[in-house]
Amino acid sequence: MLGPYDIPGFSGKRHVRAYVPIRARDELRPLLFMFDGQNIFDDAPSFAGGWHAHTAVEKLAKTVAPPVVLAIDHGNGERIRELSPFEMKRGPAAGPGRASEFVRWIVEWLLPRVRHRLGVDADPRRTVIGGSSMGGLAALYAHLEHPEVFGGCLAMSPSIWVADRALIEHARSKTLAPWSRIYIDAGRREQRGVLERDVGTLAELFRNKHGDRVLFRVDARGTHREADWKRRLPVALRFFYGTSRARRQGTTA
Repeated sequence: MLGPYDIPGFSGKRHVRAYVPIRARDELRPLLFMFDGQNIFDDAPSFAGGWHAHTAVEKLAKTVAPPVVLAIDHGNGERIRELSPFEMKRGPAAGPGRASEFVRWIVEWLLPRVRHRLGVDADPRRTVIGGSSMGGLAALYAHLEHPEVFGGCLAMSPSIWVADRALIEHARSKTLAPWSRIYIDAGRREQRGVLERDVGTLAELFRNKHGDRVLFRVDARGTHREADWKRRLPVALRFFYGTSRARRQGTTA
């Protein structure tokens, strides 16, 4: 556990949870940065059970160089606005989105201070940002805005619905970096198929820009819950980090 940190303009102090794999090499290591840190590891801090990302990474480490996992806690009642790049027009979270400020603090203040401590590489081709739901939306935004930092994006069931699907139009205006890699998925049982449709539209947009460096998956039995994201995590990790050391040498994420 790192911190707690004060984020200028945001309420409360924020912990950052870190996991360095047992088999991590001594040289500069790849990094997986995740939103909603309370949900990424153990069950206790999570409202609905954790992803146990440390277990998934250790299994991955049997065949490839595993990433260090760094996960920042969400701001509880401030979570929706801090992870939205766009104005929230309805509900208790109504108001300007704050993802731009939040991500800028991560890029400019947090990452420079933890890279050396955790032995992680600053190469964007070895840095992936990820999350689910609102965290997936924030991860997509961070990747599009800061490809020089986050060369890969892992977005599970991203909240494309925010601001009338504004992220889709935002993505149309962006040019993906040559090293960009995107994993994006949706459960077929989410929003009665609407999320699958919207995420599919976004994935096709990315594919038209970047071809086979985009993986879109539909979970036929998936719903909007931590257990499904935990189950899908190993496939997402293999997309970025490969399935063998020989294959890993040929990837760019």
